[in-house]
Amino acid sequence: MRRMKSLLSALLAVTAAAFAPLPAAPANAANCSDAEVIFARGREEPPGMGRIGDTFFNDLRSMTPKSVGYYAVRYPADTEIMQAAADMSQRIQYMANNCPNTRLVIGGYSLGAAATDFLLGVPSPMYGYPNPLPLGMSEKVAAVVLFGNVSRKVVGPVSALGPPWGDKTIDQCTEGDPLCNGSQDFGDMVMSWPSHLQPAYIDSGLVYQAAEFAAARI
Repeated sequence: MRRMKSLLSALLAVTAAAFAPLPAAPANAANCSDAEVIFARGREEPPGMGRIGDTFFNDLRSMTPKSVGYYAVRYPADTEIMQAAADMSQRIQYMANNCPNTRLVIGGYSLGAAATDFLLGVPSPMYGYPNPLPLGMSEKVAAVVLFGNVSRKVVGPVSALGPPWGDKTIDQCTEGDPLCNGSQDFGDMVMSWPSHLQPAYIDSGLVYQAAEFAAARI
């Protein structure tokens, strides 16, 4: 009888051990890349990072032996700048908590660039913006890349702001882009519109140049 009780106790112990929860592993440790591009596409581009975001990502990957992941900012890409900024903020915070060693490269094209400006320039909840970046998140961001940034006409280039973002930022504007150059002529805006489109940034080498800038910082 005693032997049977001992055998039963041993069996219960083995069974409990077999079904005991395993020790928790670091969140997403196996999925953490060395760097991640978080990019907001331009207005009316289909979901994804957009043509400039895809080109930038591929250029960056070709310039570094490090592993590089990507995250396409989720927003309708119509006029929803705050929605894009909130999603970028959420992704940056997620990566900071789950992949603390991953270097982040954030940015956008056109409307996506304006959303990035909003993210960097509005540090507290306002205007229906619920999720600003907490203090300290700038340490996780290696570089900020902006293309066709309409906010330049209002506040000037982000690269001129100084720390913590200015020295990490490259703010690309083609010479003829009416949305980010100094022109205030409406007629010039109509005639020069092709200078704002994706091919103008890709074919001019400005996207490649931005990738070089980011590669040196990750």
